[in-house]
Amino acid sequence: MPPTPVPLAPHDDPDFTRRLVLPRAPGGSWLSLTVAAGRFARPTRPVLRFLRAGGHADAVLPGPVLGRASWLGPVPPGTETILLAAPAEGFRIEAARLLGLPAVLARAARARPAILAAALYHAARRDRRRFHNMLRIAAAVTPLDGYAAWKAARARAFEPAFDRRAAAPPRRIGLRLEADPAEREAVRRTVSALVGQSHRDWQLALAWRGTPPGAGALPQDPRIVDRPGFPQAEAVMSLHPGDVLAPDALAQLADALEGADLAYADEEIETRAGVVPRLKPDWSPDFALATGYPGRPLLIARRLLDACGWNPAEGLTALPRAAFLAVAPERARHVARPLCRRPEGPDDPEAQIADLTAALARAGSPARPRRAKGVLDLAWPLPVPPPLVSVVIPTRDRPELIRVAVRGVLTETDYPAIELVIVDNGSVDPAVAALYDSLEPDGRVRRLDRPGPFNFSGLVNAGVAASRGAVVVLLNNDVAVREPGWLAEMAALALRPGIGAVGAKLLYGNGRLQHAGVVVGLGGRAGHILRNRPADTPGHLGRLTVTHEVAGVTAACLAVTRAAFDRIGGFDAEAFAVDFNDIDFCLRLRAAGLRNLWTPHAVLDHHESVSRGPAVGAARLRFEAEAERFAARWRDVIRDDPYYHPALSLTTFGEDLE
Repeated sequence: MPPTPVPLAPHDDPDFTRRLVLPRAPGGSWLSLTVAAGRFARPTRPVLRFLRAGGHADAVLPGPVLGRASWLGPVPPGTETILLAAPAEGFRIEAARLLGLPAVLARAARARPAILAAALYHAARRDRRRFHNMLRIAAAVTPLDGYAAWKAARARAFEPAFDRRAAAPPRRIGLRLEADPAEREAVRRTVSALVGQSHRDWQLALAWRGTPPGAGALPQDPRIVDRPGFPQAEAVMSLHPGDVLAPDALAQLADALEGADLAYADEEIETRAGVVPRLKPDWSPDFALATGYPGRPLLIARRLLDACGWNPAEGLTALPRAAFLAVAPERARHVARPLCRRPEGPDDPEAQIADLTAALARAGSPARPRRAKGVLDLAWPLPVPPPLVSVVIPTRDRPELIRVAVRGVLTETDYPAIELVIVDNGSVDPAVAALYDSLEPDGRVRRLDRPGPFNFSGLVNAGVAASRGAVVVLLNNDVAVREPGWLAEMAALALRPGIGAVGAKLLYGNGRLQHAGVVVGLGGRAGHILRNRPADTPGHLGRLTVTHEVAGVTAACLAVTRAAFDRIGGFDAEAFAVDFNDIDFCLRLRAAGLRNLWTPHAVLDHHESVSRGPAVGAARLRFEAEAERFAARWRDVIRDDPYYHPALSLTTFGEDLE
């Protein structure tokens, strides 16, 4: 039998405004929860709060991007009440039930038996946290190649009363479709989907390359005209043969364009291996310029195209990247749900380079296209002469680490203007003193002695205050330089207008990924995406192959201008002495209107936290206290990291569905 829908009761908590009513005490069980949201509502992630004596624990759920979302997870022992933070309107719980461990194990055995085996290994070691995480992954997390089954379980039929569209001013949409006569069947699918749109105010210019097919080959509609250019309209969109829009695609995009200049949605690609989703981030200008990730469907306001010097007779082929450069970040909108299915098609790399080159030239941008390892990206020049960069390294003892880090900065980096500031936190190892003595004659090196309890934020702030560079690079003492151009790359990006922190590609000693950007919400607070994957992992949409926006980056190797650092007051040494300080710093930069970037073109080795060791005992309590402060300060971003799709799992460090 299907589970019974659970009523919601009001609660007086200011954020968690609803209480989950269950038939029995939930502590120690597993909770299976299904929620739904209206089609025209942003699919923000709900949050569960488990209240128990002496504290609480939170769980961030996936967003209902297809109208419905499902979650399965353990209820902490001793839980007395479960609260919910969710939208006040257009949201409901469809089903909730408590499961025993045997039922969850059976579900995991059916779904992903290999991961279940790993979970049982952790259970045998009495590692409860890892056991629960691995069991959740086995029972409730789906790899991207399982998208079809995942979608089938979450797609919800249209409900007129629930999926109401807010009143919006009428908007004429002009579309253009160019095709060969041999593509008649693909065009028929595209036109049929267009005729079925709930948004009725559109006109399609259908341009045949060659003799058009005979009458009756396509649906007949007076809004379809045979002409080469775009129809007159407030907003325009290009379609390709075989593009099939969801029935409410134009309505959703037209609504998203209200108060904006550009709107795009997710899409599905038909491949030989099956349907592959393209789940896109919110507006990410660098990523858009390099990869054209907004793809289709993409709706652009006519006023933006006119500002780019658009000639409607020319089509839109070369215009999207020019529009990406011209649009203000706050006037680009992302509809986080698939609204178009299209066939797989080859990219034309030379055309991409030509389009990007023309767009950059038109905008007067100093950036230039570059192709590295077959991938198109942008290169940004340094000022002439390059400004002084201050590399700040907080450290204590561990001479074998600091020696490598210092050598990398001073002798293995080709940047011409470097200042090295070493902030020593009370080293007692004689080998460290000897190293400092050997550095004394080098005029590029300064040392600050800051003994006392370890406070990473305080050490960083002291080092930056004592430095002189226009750009500051924070570097851990356990980072080793791999290639000489890393600093020039990071400094050039940090010096761009509107940029906050810049992070590097960091690898473990075994050559696998340690840092490729931080996702806020990953693991419940914040975590490194695709951790421990092969170094050449491209990531979803190829994002790890190009410079792109991220919510945050690690301070193990972080570049920022002095002006930006000072603008937000540096690191928060009171709230985040040891952990979460770098991500808090990055999020405060974002709150100040700056974008944080991660680049694959600065690669270093990072032996993560080996100088500190694992957090146990009092250190673990301190970590949890800082984690709680972080969650309280940045709950909105935890629920909605703009660069991580709400359908993607926050349980794994990969790019899986939940």
